[in-house]
Amino acid sequence: MNSFNPSFLSIDQVQGQYLNKEKITKPVSGVKEAQESFSSILDKAQEQARNSEPLKFSKHAAARLSDRNIEISSEQLERLNQGKIQAGEKGISESLILVDSLAFIVNVPNNTVVTAMNQEDSSDSKVFTNIDGAVIA
Repeated sequence: MNSFNPSFLSIDQVQGQYLNKEKITKPVSGVKEAQESFSSILDKAQEQARNSEPLKFSKHAAARLSDRNIEISSEQLERLNQGKIQAGEKGISESLILVDSLAFIVNVPNNTVVTAMNQEDSSDSKVFTNIDGAVIA
């Protein structure tokens, strides 16, 4: 009747545990221990919060939408937001995001559309400056 049951501790083990002579740890089978730093957990939480926020439109972008008679459907807005998320995942801070025939410059860290234009815009050149990446959404 001298069977060993790992869930019971001897008096010496309990005494050692409470007197800090030894630390008793019981291995948990089937559980993988993950070591994540506080900063990586914080970064993930901040990224999730940024991704869940709706895009903001700057005054300039709102004026360009109005001046150029650009209307954005909810489906296009969702694709624009997904493009912003993809740009953020790639480390892009100022992104050109193309949605159908529309072009948006988005400040990814601030979650803000800076300007917008459509393909039919009458400007002579369609040159985009001060961007560090582009997404076709």
